[in-house]
Amino acid sequence: MKTLIGAAALCLALVACATTGRLSSQQRLELYRAHAGPPQDSLQYFGSLNGWTELGDSALAVWTRPSEAYLLELRGPCQGLDYATAIGLTSQMGRVSARFDKVLVRDPTPGPALPCFIGSIRKLDVQALRSSEKELRQAQVQERQDAQDVPAK
Repeated sequence: MKTLIGAAALCLALVACATTGRLSSQQRLELYRAHAGPPQDSLQYFGSLNGWTELGDSALAVWTRPSEAYLLELRGPCQGLDYATAIGLTSQMGRVSARFDKVLVRDPTPGPALPCFIGSIRKLDVQALRSSEKELRQAQVQERQDAQDVPAK
């Protein structure tokens, strides 16, 4: 029950902050954290990702399938994550493990990928996350419409 109340409060706070039209990386991270399960030791990985989203310089969400995603929080700031063109994950026998494996940031400049150690892995409730994101977008549209409807004095 506390989790549900906390998630609702977070969504309301994000809606209030969303008046600028776009959430900051920190706000998006908080939204993803609100929809993440408990930390787990590892995730199954078949060598390719369906997608990824940077959530600041020390966290990202990775999609292993269209309906399966994980929140990866890193052990420190990850240089280049905010402008990376691609990422990779290290793994052992089809598993990416917290505290042992790394996110490899591939930026547009020539040279080796920059490794960033994974501190924690949490499975995301993708359906609830998408629902919350949809609600935030609808609130932003409604807010813009309300602002346009206010007569000028």
